[in-house]
Amino acid sequence: MWLPISLNRPLVWVALAALPACIWLTDAMLRMVAVSLVIFGLWDVWRQVRQQRQRYRLSQSAINLASDAIVVCDADNRVMAVNPAFTEITGYNSQEIVGRKLETLAAPRHDKAFYQNFWSTLKATGCWEGEMWNRRKHGDEYPEWLKVRAITDKQGNISHFISLFTDISVQKAREHDLRRIGYEDPLTGLPNRRRLHDLMTSRLRHLRAGESLDIALIDIDGLKSVNDSLGVEQGDRLLARFAQRLAGYVAGSVVGRLGGDEFMVIRTTTFDDHDPWIASLREHMCRPFEVSDHLLRLGITIGSCRAPEDGCDSGVLFQRLESALYSAKRLGRNHSLRFRPALDKQDNPQLALVSDLRAALISGDQLELHYQTQHHPGTGELLGMEALLRWRHPLDGMISPGDFIPLAERHGLMAELGSWVIEKACAQQAHWQHGGMPKLIVWINISALQLFQGDLETQLNTCLKRYQLKPSQIGLELTESVLLDERAGDMGPRLKALSDQGYAIAIDDFGTGYSSLGYLKRLPVDKIKLDRAFIRELPNSKADAAIVKAVLAMAAGMGLEVVAEGVETLEQCLFLVNAGCTIVQGFYFARPLPAAELEQRWAPPLLAAAAV
Repeated sequence: MWLPISLNRPLVWVALAALPACIWLTDAMLRMVAVSLVIFGLWDVWRQVRQQRQRYRLSQSAINLASDAIVVCDADNRVMAVNPAFTEITGYNSQEIVGRKLETLAAPRHDKAFYQNFWSTLKATGCWEGEMWNRRKHGDEYPEWLKVRAITDKQGNISHFISLFTDISVQKAREHDLRRIGYEDPLTGLPNRRRLHDLMTSRLRHLRAGESLDIALIDIDGLKSVNDSLGVEQGDRLLARFAQRLAGYVAGSVVGRLGGDEFMVIRTTTFDDHDPWIASLREHMCRPFEVSDHLLRLGITIGSCRAPEDGCDSGVLFQRLESALYSAKRLGRNHSLRFRPALDKQDNPQLALVSDLRAALISGDQLELHYQTQHHPGTGELLGMEALLRWRHPLDGMISPGDFIPLAERHGLMAELGSWVIEKACAQQAHWQHGGMPKLIVWINISALQLFQGDLETQLNTCLKRYQLKPSQIGLELTESVLLDERAGDMGPRLKALSDQGYAIAIDDFGTGYSSLGYLKRLPVDKIKLDRAFIRELPNSKADAAIVKAVLAMAAGMGLEVVAEGVETLEQCLFLVNAGCTIVQGFYFARPLPAAELEQRWAPPLLAAAAV
């Protein structure tokens, strides 16, 4: 290959000048000097050639090692050279593609306007970057991320194009999986609650004159007894069979699974046959199912409504469907009931509580965060605190989280509650950090919904930026049940990303799940919180004592800290000190307190320290 030689070097010019002198000089000494200068010039040229060849080999090796495909084209976009990554991605080797126009590989997914914009941008700016679909040698299409740069000559005319691209099929598949996890029930493949909201809203928006929506919320009676007698695996198969039969019967309608044993059907119709339709639906779905050589006849409870008669908003219709379903269950199950205005709050305390919780989220003045501090069991040193959500109802007083958290999860309010907690906890932490309070990490509980809906990271980063906090000042607590929730998908990469940003991660209620040791090996966990169930009977229970010691020894071996929850007595504290536990949380040191009361407790030692 021809390699350019730089003439901008003194030895080269001296050698060129000395070359004719070797011929016409008569003095032998001067001729020897001229010959020496020519030799030095030739040596310099040889050294340049050697260096250029070495640079060429190194650059060629780097191109060959690149994981991105690299293509060099002429001004007509005909391929001049490709690297091995191009062959690996497309299937074309160098001999097959050189001389062909690169656009012959394009998949017919982009219209004429796309390519017009591509070429106009490339010629105007000299570069283009974006997603494009191409075809491999065997015809299958794939997405690639393409970067193209135009190379110009001294006159400014385009002489070459250099393209770099990488196959993003795997990333696109991951994006599809994330969308599927967010909108699809993993067991049945049907739309989940979130997707059903969107589909109902869409159908309501596109209703024509004379059309109505028939909506049925179906609950399978006694599924727990099936799981208990035949096993959870057979119960899941039954749910899948139920979903398949339901979708087949109401073909053309929207069918989804809200979770557990609840399904929904949305039918667009011009007939006024709501009640006969519900009756036929019941009759068909109550026919026997064959599961594990058993014939099972299921009972079902149906709550139904009709739009626009019973409402034109998907949120209102969901609430009225649940009202009808719960009222039907109170009649003894295996009943059908259509919503009517008489099924109001007084008939259903749970729905009243849900309605009040929605109002509390809107107003924001009923929800509170209380903080329970964490301490060293031997010295009482303050080590951290956990933010705990509380609801102070205007009429019923303080509502237990055990009462409203399950309702929030069931009715799709958990993501909003989680967002409220993150916002308030970050604001409070910023207030404390800027107000001279102890520099402690604030731990926040994270729900499965916050994780699988995919916006947790964005919200955390937004709050930290707004309140000028660092990730190390906020800790994230996840229960074992969250880690096992299939809706959230593979937790490893997401938790790794959060950990890399500086967030501390703790596993709450440790020991109550089913795969504790498995996830501790593969997830970036900093702390585990030993559930209060193992602390309550200490030090008298030999079984609990053995479990606590084993967990502490295991955590020490893995480099994890352990927080013992529910510590209420001196005896429990002493046992944990002797067992090697360094962090405890419980009533023995402090109950959960509002921020104002906590600041009052901090004030005396702070003032004393200032006085000294």
